[in-house]
Amino acid sequence: MPTVAYLSLGSNIGDREAQLRAALHSLQMQGRMVLVSSIYETEPVDVTDQPWFLNCAAALETSNSPEQVMAAILQIEQQMGRQRIQRKGPRNIDIDILLFDDVVLHSPALTIPHPTMHQRRFVLEPLAEIAPAVQHPVLKKTIQELLDALPPGQAVRKHKSQ
Repeated sequence: MPTVAYLSLGSNIGDREAQLRAALHSLQMQGRMVLVSSIYETEPVDVTDQPWFLNCAAALETSNSPEQVMAAILQIEQQMGRQRIQRKGPRNIDIDILLFDDVVLHSPALTIPHPTMHQRRFVLEPLAEIAPAVQHPVLKKTIQELLDALPPGQAVRKHKSQ
C-alpha cells in the first residue's frame, strides 16, 4: 500500500529553479508526485556566507521503503553533480526526507522524521503550504503548529518564477 513521503528540496548555486524542477522530475520514478509547494527564496542558515537558496516541499506517494527512497535521492543528487565539499555549504541540489507517513526511524544512514525540520522556517513554510494538518509523529504537533511556534528570524519569501 502506498505511503506519502514529504520531501524538502533546496538549491543555491547554478540555475536554482531548473535544478529543483529537474530533481522533482527525477523523483517521479519513485512514485506519484501528489503535491509540490511554491518555490521559496530563503536566507542561508548555519553557514550564512553563501548565496540564498530556493526551496520547496513535495509530497511523494510511493510503495518504496524509506531506505529505497533515500538511496534514490542520493543517486539523483549524484547524477545532478552534487559535491559534498563543505557541510551545510553551497550545493546545486539537496533533497531530504522530512516525514514518511508516521514512520519513526533511527539508523546510521537515515533518521525520520528529519531531526531538525521543526527548527527550520525554510522547511516548514513550504511544507505548511501543502500539508498544514499533517502531524509530526514524535512531537505530536501539526506542521502549521510547528511553523507558528518558530521565533522570528530567517527570511523566507515566495520566489517569483522565471
